[in-house]
Amino acid sequence: MSVLAESRQQSRILFVKNLSYQVTGADLYELFGRYGSIRQVRTGDGPKTKGTAYVVFEEIGDAKKALDHLNGFHLQERYIVVLYHMPARGAATAKADLAAREAQLAELKRKHDIADAEK
Repeated sequence: MSVLAESRQQSRILFVKNLSYQVTGADLYELFGRYGSIRQVRTGDGPKTKGTAYVVFEEIGDAKKALDHLNGFHLQERYIVVLYHMPARGAATAKADLAAREAQLAELKRKHDIADAEK
């Protein structure tokens, strides 16, 4: 992987999953704080987010050290998974992707002489 591609994938925000439901924010501050200054820890508390957390470091380098050392770490009877947080793509990008897919579909329908179903 090129240095430029790697730097684009790195973030100072880590996403942590496969956490025990008993893990607290304080537990994560203690564990991840060994690798640098932490700005924030947010643990999931909803049905779809329980067992996950975001850990925000002050510096990207500290986040990288934590990821390198803690991915697969055994914490409270679970092996945690640590990943870089990847922000969701913006709505404008999603709309552009949808428009492109709709154009491709229309072209395929035209090419294969397929009419839209009557409503």
